[in-house]
Amino acid sequence: MRFNDAVFGVLLIVFAIAEIAYTRTFPTLHGQAYGPDLFPILIGVGFLITGVVLTVQGLAQRAGAPLIEVGDWAADRRNVVNFALVLLALLFYILASDWLGFIPTSFIIMVVLLRSFGSGLITALVIAALTTLGIQALFARVLLVPLPWGLLQPVAW
Repeated sequence: MRFNDAVFGVLLIVFAIAEIAYTRTFPTLHGQAYGPDLFPILIGVGFLITGVVLTVQGLAQRAGAPLIEVGDWAADRRNVVNFALVLLALLFYILASDWLGFIPTSFIIMVVLLRSFGSGLITALVIAALTTLGIQALFARVLLVPLPWGLLQPVAW
C-alpha cells in the first residue's frame, strides 16, 4: 500500500492542530512568560510546517496518480484477512484489556494471530503463553509499569 505524501501531510496537520489546541489547556506558571505548554506548542508548529510541506509536495508530484495505491498483496484474500485481524486485535486490546486484564487479552490476541499466520495450535499456545508472561514480568519487574490485571486482580503478584 502506497500513500501519497499529501495524505500524510493532511494527517500531520490535523494532529498538529489537535496537539496545539490541547496544550493550550495546560496551566500557566505565575510570573513567567512561558509555561509547560511552550515545548509541545513548538513541536506542534514543527509538525504543522512539516505537514504543509508534505501536502504541497504530494499534490505537486501527484500528476494524476491516485492518493492511495493498494499493492498486489490486497488481491490475496488471506492477506486482507490478516491485515484486518491485526487492526481488530488492536481494537480488542483497547476495549477489553481494562476489564479482562493484560494476560488474558494478550494471550487471546497472540493465539488468534499466530494461528491466522499459519502456526500450529500447540506452537501458538506455547509462544503466546511464554511471550505474554515474559512481557508481564518485564513491565512489572524491570520497567515498573503496571499492566491491567482485570479479572486476575485477586491473584495479582
